[in-house]
Amino acid sequence: MSSMLTHAIRNLPASSAWATRVFARSLSCSSNLQAAAVQPKSKKTLAKSGVKNIVVVEGVRIPFLQSGTSYADLMPHDLARAALQGLLNRTSVPRDVVDYIVYGTVIQEVKTSNVAREAALGAGFSDKTPAHTVTMACISSNQAMTTGVGMIAAGQCDVVVAGGVELMSDVPIRHSRKMRKTMLTLNRAKTLGQKLSLISKIRPDYFTPELPAVAEFSTSETMGHSADRLAAAFAVSRLEQDEYALRSHTLAKKAQDGGLLLDVVPFKVPGKDTVTKDNGIRPSSMEQMGKLKPAFVKPYGTVTAANSSFLTDGASAILLMSEEKALAMGYKPKAYLRDFVYVSQDPKDQLLLGPTYATPKVLEKAGLTMADIDVFEFHEAFAGQILANLKAMDSDWFAQNYMGRKSKVGAPPLEKFNNWGGSLSLGHPFGATGCRLVITAAHRLKKEGGQYGLVAACAAGGQGHAMIVELYPQ
Repeated sequence: MSSMLTHAIRNLPASSAWATRVFARSLSCSSNLQAAAVQPKSKKTLAKSGVKNIVVVEGVRIPFLQSGTSYADLMPHDLARAALQGLLNRTSVPRDVVDYIVYGTVIQEVKTSNVAREAALGAGFSDKTPAHTVTMACISSNQAMTTGVGMIAAGQCDVVVAGGVELMSDVPIRHSRKMRKTMLTLNRAKTLGQKLSLISKIRPDYFTPELPAVAEFSTSETMGHSADRLAAAFAVSRLEQDEYALRSHTLAKKAQDGGLLLDVVPFKVPGKDTVTKDNGIRPSSMEQMGKLKPAFVKPYGTVTAANSSFLTDGASAILLMSEEKALAMGYKPKAYLRDFVYVSQDPKDQLLLGPTYATPKVLEKAGLTMADIDVFEFHEAFAGQILANLKAMDSDWFAQNYMGRKSKVGAPPLEKFNNWGGSLSLGHPFGATGCRLVITAAHRLKKEGGQYGLVAACAAGGQGHAMIVELYPQ
């Protein structure tokens, strides 16, 4: 499939693929790319008769940091607790009003496998407030949010806190399976002779640890390799990827300096200084980025450290309510959460194409078109991945041959796309990114005068998510 896809995409007519020169020019980081505020539009609301309106009251995150920096000595529940406390401080919502807490995470700390519960208790929530943890790779906090949406829509809850957390600074490293088996058997041994017999069977290779990798279990392929193959299949050049990565960092830096990243709350790290901002935003130059060697497919790959998201520590939290409850408590919501979909594809050749499949489905479900969307917030795992998705979305051939559609959905216009940076620059704590996308979309809609936002993300396992966010009437 991969070679056929590569050949077909590379031979698309110019009218259905972005020429490299034109595309690179459109991605330049000049002032033309900065999002200009648009005039408010009068559009119909997406409210449905007989369906509860579910609103985002507020969303926060502690600063996203490169792994191995200020959060390195903490545990995941410490980060999640800080996000929960930040949400409580900003909203002043009484803890006993929260009916349920759901958190997403990917690489679980075995000591706190239900990190939602441990973080909630640490943040001062009652031990009578239920909490559970979900995992769905990079869309784990998306799943946490939509789980909360479902609970409110079903009338089971009025107030749900959803969020996500990841601590890549301290991922679990296991003994080899042989050593684990021996140690567990040794624990059951009753006599000294039995114990000595087991110990005598231990060999040097038993001590080789199992190191975690950001790889697919079903294919044993790292996501970086998948991104490189995807970029090659859709003829995304190294130049395009570096241009896009530079755009992401440049826009993120402008948003950070301009005070637009309103979801970030300070975190006093125990024994260290207070962290107030993301530390992965580093605008470079095309010349410097061009010097980096391929990180995965060597020596001819196009994915490098500069055009990939980095291993990140961070946590997020978002307060969801039924509209009636929010208004009764005196809150002015930021946005409605409307239709959403989850999709799943081949985990090898289409691992990172979740946004391509999810976007047309969520638009059709909501009765919208691409032209109706004012703000796009897509997860950027790799520059090559995001650009491949945009090219796939703009390809009639791909739509007809792989998606069972008559025509393409079309690519989002870049002037509406990730205008405050994305995961390449802001960071990507796997379990926490979805909440950042949603609250950023809400903030951008208010700032830029739009009504509808579309959030989309890919995830390991060949899955994806998309959601419509509607600005709350101002």
